[in-house]
Amino acid sequence: MADISAQDDEVLDAPDRGSAEELLDAGGHDEIGAMRHSAAHVLAEAVLDLFPGTKLGIGPAITDGFYYDFDLPRPLTPDDLESIEARMRESVAADHPFVRKELPLDDARSVAEGQGQTYKVEILDDLAAKAAAAGEPPPVTSFFEHGPFSDLCKGPHVASTGHIGPFKLLSVAGAYWRGDEKRPMLQRVYGTVWATQEDLDQYLWRRAEAKKRDHRRLGVQLDLFSFHDVSPGSAFWHPKGQRIWRTLESAMRELQAQRGYEEISTPILVHKKLWQQSGHWDLYGDNMFRLETEGQEFSLKPMNCPESTIVYRTKLRSYRDLPLRYNEYGRLHRNERSGTLSGLTRVRQFIQDDAHIYVRPDQLAAEIEALLGEVREAYSWFGLAPRFAFATKPDKALGDPALWERAEALIKGALDRAGANYVIKPKDGTFYAPKIDIYIDDALGREWQMATIQVDLVMLPERFDLTYIDEEGKEQRPIAIHRAIYGSLERFIGILVEHFAGAFPLWVAPVQAVVIPIADRHIEAARELAAVMRARGLRVDVDASDGRMQNKIRIAQEQKVPYMMVLGDREIEARTASPRTRAGEQLPAEGWEDLAARLAVEAAARLPN
Repeated sequence: MADISAQDDEVLDAPDRGSAEELLDAGGHDEIGAMRHSAAHVLAEAVLDLFPGTKLGIGPAITDGFYYDFDLPRPLTPDDLESIEARMRESVAADHPFVRKELPLDDARSVAEGQGQTYKVEILDDLAAKAAAAGEPPPVTSFFEHGPFSDLCKGPHVASTGHIGPFKLLSVAGAYWRGDEKRPMLQRVYGTVWATQEDLDQYLWRRAEAKKRDHRRLGVQLDLFSFHDVSPGSAFWHPKGQRIWRTLESAMRELQAQRGYEEISTPILVHKKLWQQSGHWDLYGDNMFRLETEGQEFSLKPMNCPESTIVYRTKLRSYRDLPLRYNEYGRLHRNERSGTLSGLTRVRQFIQDDAHIYVRPDQLAAEIEALLGEVREAYSWFGLAPRFAFATKPDKALGDPALWERAEALIKGALDRAGANYVIKPKDGTFYAPKIDIYIDDALGREWQMATIQVDLVMLPERFDLTYIDEEGKEQRPIAIHRAIYGSLERFIGILVEHFAGAFPLWVAPVQAVVIPIADRHIEAARELAAVMRARGLRVDVDASDGRMQNKIRIAQEQKVPYMMVLGDREIEARTASPRTRAGEQLPAEGWEDLAARLAVEAAARLPN
């Protein structure tokens, strides 16, 4: 199954921008991108001015902003950021034009070496080495100057510093040079710049709101999960978090049952030969946890796909058996670098709602259409609207190009017949299959890549020699569809925590209602009401702790419990309860049985709010 993604740009490791071209061509290529790249140059100018002797790394435009990496004599402080920002404003007010100049590579190297800019020298040496390896002369390099500052760069930039819009420096993080833990740790200064002050203000609000919604903070506050150094990158699920997990899993299993899936379970520890056969050992080996025992090599499985073929091949398959839909909630392990780990959104151990579907070619279009329907239905439970992208063959791919062309044509035809709006992402498929990626925007407008549907004519069918017997008694190859809808459940839950700010819909909430007795003499009746509600399948707690009623209500609201029922003498005598919502709305009194029945119906409807 496809790799999971992180959405945290403030990690300890720099992005892997290993090639000299990538390091040199680090700017944006649209208007706002050029503005952000220009702001990165102004940032570098300010840091050099305030901290003479600073060594410069790279400074690209990124999503929503820019950064620059610096080798500085001491750690930067928040006060330093204020000083740097003030110096940048002076440069913007001066309206220095950005001027492009060219130099032969050797001359550029002499300039960079004379300035003590060792990281720039390394970039230039890499460019020279690549040209020499290709039998080409050293390339001419370009610099961009504004005022007293000059930097090795391809551009583009805005016309002058005065064309840089409202900006703000945000934070400092550590970043290894070229993303290599063995290289020096630099200080990365992040900033953002926008066309208007209103755009900047909206971004800063979203950023502040995102911090409030951070699933790592809310996970602790709501007692859902925790992380510990005894198992880096692996969540310890607490009872409430596990309830959410099982609720999502049950809903997906129900959807799968309606569509005729059959659940399988395969081993976590798998011999090297299976991964060699699939191609993962050579193409994905760095991401696998490998171990040796009794002279043989094994790996913890990073994905379920190759093992599903073993179940498929336990019988002779007929065309009448297809489509064959195997789903598996397999525990997967990927050797993610420690600096990229980020709460639930980038982990080393996770479980996917994985499935591998084996179909005849004439069944593919209908199956993809049905899968798109599964995605839409599952996401509607959370009020999420999926968008689709068609990712085509990457440069590093397995198999016959003709099979790739066929697979891509089949996907495009199926998408068109399904009436799905989609964009094309050239060369963004997996190494074994083109795919459909599904994206959503959360409550803050942030884009997340979620589900994936991959059409595989290469890895599973060809490499594992999968066949079925057709109507004429001849062997044919099935098409393998790899699909996940939630994707990694860890990551999906992390996204939900932030999307809902921890205030889950009733059907997902780990505690759907709490009964609050006013005094100790009301505890027994509170437990009776809780039993009535649990009999309807609701998740209910009783707060029998010491403390005032108002404090208990406050605690329940902080825990974002959807409903609170306060019981006193009057309510117990009438066997009624007046639900109070977490938003503070007081609802009319209802009989216990009627209230339990109504909330059970509401939860069963899987409404997103």
